[in-house]
Amino acid sequence: MDYKHTPEAIQPLDAPVSLPLTKRLNLGSLKNLVQRDRLRAKTLRARAEAILGGNLPLSISLRDEISAEVTNSGVSYSASVGVGSPPTTYNLLVDTGSSNTWVGSKTPYIVTSTSLATKGKVVSTLGTPNSGSRLSVFQSVTYGSGSFSGSEYLDTVTLSPDLVLQQQSIGVASTSQGLDDNDGILGIGPTDLTLGTLSPDTQATIPTVVDTAAAQGLITANAVGVYFEPITSSSQGAGELSYGGANKEKYIGEMAFAPLTTTAPANLYWGIDQTIMYGGQGILDSAGIVDTGSTLVLIATDAFQHYQSLTGAVLGNNTGLLRITPAQFAKLKPLEFIIEG
Repeated sequence: MDYKHTPEAIQPLDAPVSLPLTKRLNLGSLKNLVQRDRLRAKTLRARAEAILGGNLPLSISLRDEISAEVTNSGVSYSASVGVGSPPTTYNLLVDTGSSNTWVGSKTPYIVTSTSLATKGKVVSTLGTPNSGSRLSVFQSVTYGSGSFSGSEYLDTVTLSPDLVLQQQSIGVASTSQGLDDNDGILGIGPTDLTLGTLSPDTQATIPTVVDTAAAQGLITANAVGVYFEPITSSSQGAGELSYGGANKEKYIGEMAFAPLTTTAPANLYWGIDQTIMYGGQGILDSAGIVDTGSTLVLIATDAFQHYQSLTGAVLGNNTGLLRITPAQFAKLKPLEFIIEG
């Protein structure tokens, strides 16, 4: 399938195009939240290692060590996206840890005059099987628990009135589970994460919505900004995506940039090199990823254990998080995350 198209002449926009986000809180138990984020990290790592090792189509055997079922607990952000002409509106989870965009989990996909079915089949899992179960998948798009499989279409995708993509590849679910009230995923990760998601051509990559917007001249840079509003006494916070770069109205001062890491497997995602310091003492110097699909900040086990020993904290059985006494809290030192010095 040739994904390069020649759209009508469109004038590039002078500023990024913003798309508002909706925030959803489903915290449930803290222990489930910790388990869910750890399993997501495990599955993202497995997918990256499969791509880097050329093990496509992807086949991952995941044996979940969690005794209780992990639900879609956590904080998630979704965006309203139109597909077709006239567009049907879908509520899609925003995910930097995957790069396919798919619909049909709840609201059915409606074929219109702009819909073009290809011969491609798309198969995806969103991870968190129960204890002892196995998954054989092409793609791990881990976002809570769930999965989908279906067909590929090319269609018009409306991200905003000023950002309408022509012949964007989307997955249309024939079967799906685990997305609660959401209709699918808006994947804004790196393009290489689409490797192995399309059958029979498992070596093909699929342009993301950001790739298509840039290729069709709708944005001046192949970039997307993510802004999450802080929670205040008067607002639970939401945020926005800005296609084409960062929205200057959302930050003060000069924007600082860091190069993407070259360290595997983080280099398959939006990965960065980072040093973590506690009280001026280094506890981790490695690479990690920026992931909208995770609620917590996760660090390597050895660094976590080092931090625990330095603070005297103990692991809470009911939460899976560290617990300290008031006396230990009074002695806490700064925990710093340093990106690019």
